[in-house]
Amino acid sequence: MAIIKYKPTSPGRRASTVNDFAELTDKHKRPEKSLCERIRKHAGRNHHGRITAHHRGGGARRIYRRVDFRRRKDDMTATVMAIEYDPNRTCHIALVEYEDGEKRYVLAPVGLTSGDVVESGRQVEPKVGNTMPLRNIPPGMDVHNIEMNAGQGGKLARSAGSSARLLSRTDSWAILVLPSGEMREVRCECRATIGQVGNVEHQNIRWGKAGRMRHKGRRPHVRGTAKNPVAHPLGGGEGRSGGGRHPCSPTGRLAKGGRTRARNKVSNRRILRRRKSVRYGQLPTPKK
Repeated sequence: MAIIKYKPTSPGRRASTVNDFAELTDKHKRPEKSLCERIRKHAGRNHHGRITAHHRGGGARRIYRRVDFRRRKDDMTATVMAIEYDPNRTCHIALVEYEDGEKRYVLAPVGLTSGDVVESGRQVEPKVGNTMPLRNIPPGMDVHNIEMNAGQGGKLARSAGSSARLLSRTDSWAILVLPSGEMREVRCECRATIGQVGNVEHQNIRWGKAGRMRHKGRRPHVRGTAKNPVAHPLGGGEGRSGGGRHPCSPTGRLAKGGRTRARNKVSNRRILRRRKSVRYGQLPTPKK
């Protein structure tokens, strides 16, 4: 894919770039109706009606495509019918049709095109788009859509351009290096898909104006120091202030530098190397 930059005919157009969608088979193709369903928006509210995810709401209506993250239809080839756009995720999806006529959506890796044949199982060829247990994948290969528990469906490395590398393998555990730099052990029975997730240049898109973020369902983000004392812990004060405390949410939860993972989580023992994190107020050390 490539990034398109138009002539600066307006301030919003000057700073924004768009995707050329060259990877798609047909830009105007409608999704498979049997694999679509409507999703209801909640605008960041939980089942009590309270806002727990701030600055959410509105946006363009989206039709949800049911993606097959489990890939458990073994020993049956599937032909890629089309590479399609999915508004619910950063990567593209591929519409595949199995030998028995069933159609499913799967994540589209780099290099997968219309007409290719993909397969899942224990003894399939380790090529791009095929899904197999980590026990059967050669070490050193890039994988995505990785299961954390066998049969659960892929949970790791599913966004655009992401992939994990299989370092080594023992009788029961496989060691993976995740996109964040974390090194983790995963059971060998868990499945993964060969290749890197497509739409790699998605991270280089510049949205350019607030209206494009509103289309995505992102509402304006108001600074805490600009609010009243009743609305935010950092609000109030005469004139402009620096806050007087570390950044936090309206409920007082620390926003930067705090731990978001439980200390006594059972799977902590399977993390061999933590991801590199930047604490609040510190800059990452430059590479030599």
